[in-house]
Formats: sequence, structure tokens, C-alpha cells
Amino acid sequence: MIKRPRILAFAGSLRRASINKRVLKTAIRGAEAAGADVTYIDLRDYPMPVYDPDDYEAHGFDENALKLQGLLTQHEGLLIASPEYNGSLPAALKNAIDWASRPSDMYERSKVFRGKVAGVMTASPGSLGGVRSLAHLRGVLTSVGVHVLPQEVAVTFAEDRFAGDGEEMTDEKMKGSLEALGAALVEMLKMRGGD
Repeated sequence: MIKRPRILAFAGSLRRASINKRVLKTAIRGAEAAGADVTYIDLRDYPMPVYDPDDYEAHGFDENALKLQGLLTQHEGLLIASPEYNGSLPAALKNAIDWASRPSDMYERSKVFRGKVAGVMTASPGSLGGVRSLAHLRGVLTSVGVHVLPQEVAVTFAEDRFAGDGEEMTDEKMKGSLEALGAALVEMLKMRGGD
């Protein structure tokens, strides 16, 4: 039996009604249709203090960061949607990566991110689509050992591409691009896994 690729999906935004979460779910559907098992998480459910080595030494490894590490080790791929905050990725997303990349009592530094493959995307109500955040996200992920797919998707005027507050994208071309990103991640994971 062929092993199904496992993908962990999350958005960098903490907003409940984030357009990046809606865009991410479109890419998730593409990954699932291509044969992956996708676990979607919300970073709101894993609140962490700002990473501070002194605080870590005094109080130990953050419990939610440890949970996130556990989830990361159970998946070969990542789908990440990052909004753009002041030309870069949000602090909550960077902080989660900073915590998860540190060694804990349960996981070595190299076991959490190294060798994973990621597909990245962004969405914005503006004309740039949040694209400036992706270069920074790509750099951060690469530095912790993640291979980031060369293709990426930036959704411009994102609020206009959904029907109201729904999760179904009405722009078929953009929907196809996001689903193709999810599928491309699955195909890469299948090739790497030898399936």
C-alpha cells in the first residue's frame, strides 16, 4: 500500500476571519485531491510567549511550542499562508517557528524542520497580494532546513475573490493556482518518499 503524504497546514494570521486562512483551505483541497492527508491547525490554539532564551532557561520549554514540535515531526510537508505585516511575515508566525526550531527535552533541533517540503502562499486586500512576506518566509524556512517549492501564490484583492464570508473561492483561475500549489507539494513529497 502506498503511504499517503502527511501535510501540516497553518496560516500566520491569528484573525478568526483571516483571508489567509480561507486561501490556505483552498490549497488544502488541492493537496487532499492529490492524495495527501492534511492536518489543519490554527496558531490561535497554540499561544506562545515571545521566545526569550532567559525565560526558557528559567521556566522550561513552552508547552504549546512542544505540542507544535510534535505535530511538525508527524508530517513531511507544510502548507503555510502568511499575511504581510509591514513588508514581512507576522510576529506570531516567526515566533512559532523560532520556538519549534529550538531543541527541547523531546526533540532535537534537526528533527523538527529539516528535510520537510513547504508550499507557501499569501493573500492581501491590496494590489501586491502580500508577496513581500513570502521572500522573508522562504528565507526563515530555508534557514531551519525546509525545502520550499519554487512556485508560490500571492492572492491580490483577496476579499473580492470569495462569496461573502464563505470559504469557497469564486475566482476559478486563482482557485486553480492554489489547488495546483497544494497538488505540487503532494507530488514532490511522493517523489521524495519513493512512492
